[in-house]
Amino acid sequence: MSYGEDRIYKKVEVIGVSKRGIEAAIQAAVSKAHRTLEKLSWFEVQDIRGHVADDGTVSEYQVVLKVAFQLKE
Repeated sequence: MSYGEDRIYKKVEVIGVSKRGIEAAIQAAVSKAHRTLEKLSWFEVQDIRGHVADDGTVSEYQVVLKVAFQLKE
């Protein structure tokens, strides 16, 4: 396939969660989507949030993504 060709994508929402940070939460979501969706192409960060522990530290990062994959012919 060439990038000059017409193609159609579908976007779905996924949420990545990690204690290690925003980038790790994004990677977790993209990696899982890549394993379960064929022809995964790109992602958009929609929302970033997290959980605050009792001691006031950030205990978890949650990143809402839209991932897009190419529809089969």
